[in-house]
Amino acid sequence: MSESSAFGGLPPKTTFIAGLVFGVLLVGTVGFVYLLTKGDRSLSAGKKPAAQVAVAPDALVGQPSVAAPPAAVPDVTDNDHIRGAKNANVTIVEYSDFECPFCKRFHPTVQQAMKEYEGKIRWIYRHFPLDSIHPNARPEAEAAECVARLAGSDKFWEYTDKIFERTTSNGLGFALDKLVPLAKEIGVDEKKMKTCVDKKETASAVEDQYQGGVAAGVRGTPGSFVNGIELGGAVPYEELKRVIEQALKT
Repeated sequence: MSESSAFGGLPPKTTFIAGLVFGVLLVGTVGFVYLLTKGDRSLSAGKKPAAQVAVAPDALVGQPSVAAPPAAVPDVTDNDHIRGAKNANVTIVEYSDFECPFCKRFHPTVQQAMKEYEGKIRWIYRHFPLDSIHPNARPEAEAAECVARLAGSDKFWEYTDKIFERTTSNGLGFALDKLVPLAKEIGVDEKKMKTCVDKKETASAVEDQYQGGVAAGVRGTPGSFVNGIELGGAVPYEELKRVIEQALKT
């Protein structure tokens, strides 16, 4: 319908006013639709998908301790590496990675607890190599298991302590060509150690421990449990002590 047909027969002044109103309304409507459409496009363009934040497994540090079902953590057996009194009331089960800088930080923390609570707590060390970010962790774990197989639990702990002492603080790790010499240094037969490492004779033992950690819900290293209470990463000594004290009271 044209403007002339819509306002035909009206006086010129009335026709002018009506046309002016009609024009304003038309421009306003078109402008509104344009702005609305542009706004929708702007919102759509500015909307981003939710970010998928990936926390490095060994970066779970200082998180609050939370209750974890004790049954989820594999039972301690004679095959475990146990430091301290075997019949202690408090058990610390640690899933660790030799290449993890936070494990390096946490290791002396547990050593301190072992001295302060001598006879009251025991420390169980289990391997949890983070292969995707620490490719040397699994070979190092297998070497430590070779030491345990060839020379016993005490030598395993001595070997483990020395690896953490000598691992660089920037997380670059312990050189693989030093694994056999280190074993020899602490009194393990060099030839037997080299054979065990080269043939990966302890690979299944390391994998079993790793899978046990997965079943227990370990998400990163160090992943530790104190009588079923999960510790969030490399907690400071006071936090570990608080959890131990609570466990001693129950």
